[in-house]
Amino acid sequence: MELNVIGAQPVSVSEAVFGQEFRHDLVHQVVVSYRNAGRAGTKAQKSRSDLSGTTKKFKKQKGGGARHGDYRAPIFVGGGVSFAARPRSFAQKVNRKMYRGAFASILSELNRQGRLRLVESFGIEKPKTKALVDKLAGYEATGRTVLVAENAPEALYLAARNIPYLHVVDVAALDPVSLVGADHVFMTVESVKKIEEWLA
Repeated sequence: MELNVIGAQPVSVSEAVFGQEFRHDLVHQVVVSYRNAGRAGTKAQKSRSDLSGTTKKFKKQKGGGARHGDYRAPIFVGGGVSFAARPRSFAQKVNRKMYRGAFASILSELNRQGRLRLVESFGIEKPKTKALVDKLAGYEATGRTVLVAENAPEALYLAARNIPYLHVVDVAALDPVSLVGADHVFMTVESVKKIEEWLA
């Protein structure tokens, strides 16, 4: 299959990468796994065994109503927490084949919806935000936009950092959450070839 390139000849791409059927269940699983892997999981609370203080029985066993051993019980103010939270990992295992399949599914759906566009290069040689804004206006880029470039010059990153909802990313750092949440994704032809090699 062929993809149109803005201001240049169409480029031939793999049907297996840019022409797949959208797998909602697979994409959902990979996106959730990616987001969970970024969670700190550092929440911690103290149970009654973690609190300092005496364990002396503070009143007699009978004749005083409820029976209690010490003041660290969860029902008292300043006592421990029942079923206290502990630090944990939220990571979910997703094998390589599933991860690559989800990427191909996302790229195919972006292409199908017209949200994926190709360019020869972004042509930003100097770190000037105005030049990049004019370039994006020519591309009719609106909303959340992702620019994917292989070996992108530092000038492109510097020009983009003051533009809201614009994200510049290298192919090696591409993630499913950025692609799913983008209104428009612009890729250089070189980055498309790199992605094809990776997902082949």
